[in-house]
Amino acid sequence: MEILTAIPRKKIPFLAACALLPVMVWALACNHEPHQTAREPADYIKPIPGPSDSVPVAAAKKGEVLVGYSDCYTCHKEDKRSKGPAFRDIAKRYPVNEAYIQYLAKKIISGGSGSWGAAVMTPHPALPQDDAQTMVRYILSLRK
Repeated sequence: MEILTAIPRKKIPFLAACALLPVMVWALACNHEPHQTAREPADYIKPIPGPSDSVPVAAAKKGEVLVGYSDCYTCHKEDKRSKGPAFRDIAKRYPVNEAYIQYLAKKIISGGSGSWGAAVMTPHPALPQDDAQTMVRYILSLRK
């Protein structure tokens, strides 16, 4: 109490206000809405409209073998997202037609990013175009 008696009574309210000012500024600046603990899962599959052709069973099986002998499963899984999108998600997004088969084959060979978020697809420049297209046919055959 010695400290309080050394301070003139007129200055005590002023000092109290100075001590409370940072707390009041913080309280006004902070948004006191409840914090969200879990985010709604974003639908990262944006289907591209268009007609789809069927994939011949022989082509799908050959593509499955090529995928199995490649490094695809390092970043992709058939049914769930890993580093890259699941094969079934790719199949849900793209229509099965020659234009998208060529586009996706080129994407496998040259690599890229941005279509599925921040994941980066490593290039596979030694992969022949025909093999890449066959692999894409397999992936697109997983469409349900």
